[in-house]
Amino acid sequence: MLKALPPISRRRALQGAAAALVAFGLLMWWLVPMGDDSPGGRMTFSTGVKNAVYERYGKLLRTAVSHDMPKVDVELLNSQGSQQNVERVATGKADFTIAAADAVEKYRLEGRPGADRLRGCARLYDDYVQLVVRRSSDIDTARDLRGKKVAVGQPRSGVRLIADRVLRAADLDPDKDKDLTAVDAGIDTAPDLLKKGEIDAFFWSGGLPTLTVQELSKDLDIDLVPLGDLVNALHEQGGASRYYRAAVMPADAYPAAQQNSSVPTLAVANLLVTTDRADAKLTEGLTRTVIDSRDHIGDQVHAAQLVDLRTALYTDPLTLHEGARRYYQSVKP
Repeated sequence: MLKALPPISRRRALQGAAAALVAFGLLMWWLVPMGDDSPGGRMTFSTGVKNAVYERYGKLLRTAVSHDMPKVDVELLNSQGSQQNVERVATGKADFTIAAADAVEKYRLEGRPGADRLRGCARLYDDYVQLVVRRSSDIDTARDLRGKKVAVGQPRSGVRLIADRVLRAADLDPDKDKDLTAVDAGIDTAPDLLKKGEIDAFFWSGGLPTLTVQELSKDLDIDLVPLGDLVNALHEQGGASRYYRAAVMPADAYPAAQQNSSVPTLAVANLLVTTDRADAKLTEGLTRTVIDSRDHIGDQVHAAQLVDLRTALYTDPLTLHEGARRYYQSVKP
């Protein structure tokens, strides 16, 4: 005959209920971050050209923000790239953006409007400078661009800034037609121009892999021209050029183009940028979202996986925003 189980005491029942409530509370805290004190309002984020890394990153970040800070409405603005992004934020036309460190430093050194108000939130990932040519071309180095038609990015893009400096490091003047024909075209149009034979090469600076270059490599036999030998000449230019460093594009960045070979090139860090006008609580929340969502966003934008909490607070040349500082202090071991 089965024995009846002893009755559960009132104290044990209350303890069990309390434990269940604590577990439920912890679960809800994880599922619904920041709770009732979540910041609200409208936030404008300047991204980049269509289908490039900045735009894709911005779209995925907006989705992450809508989960973490549901009261915040994020508006995305396309742009020509880093130089326009910095100007927009500095002059109050956007609240946050991504920009390469060299473009930020150039803006500061020139004393442009609002430069003293710029602040950093996070060091994100590196942009790799990519010089793309047809595999059948005779362009093996940047110096071989002499006499060629070269897409150098849009006028207010970070690509344009880097391309001009790389060309000068290779003893070419992008402003002199006798040296080469510079074409104002970015990653949204340059691949088609290369396909049609209307240009001989194009510059791009972006995270790895950039989807547009990846797709181009499947449709057209292309090569990536090594640029790593120019780093010393770039540093001799002074100013913002000190933010370029030698880097290696891994062999699996664009397998169809690289044919199992790594490519020596140049890299520059990207920063999450705002100004001292940005609300501290909003900035803290956005910085948290950027770090917490790196793996999720990285599933679609590989470069986002490289955001590293250990180095994210080093936003040179910008002072860290107070809200971002609060976040890093909150997660300090």
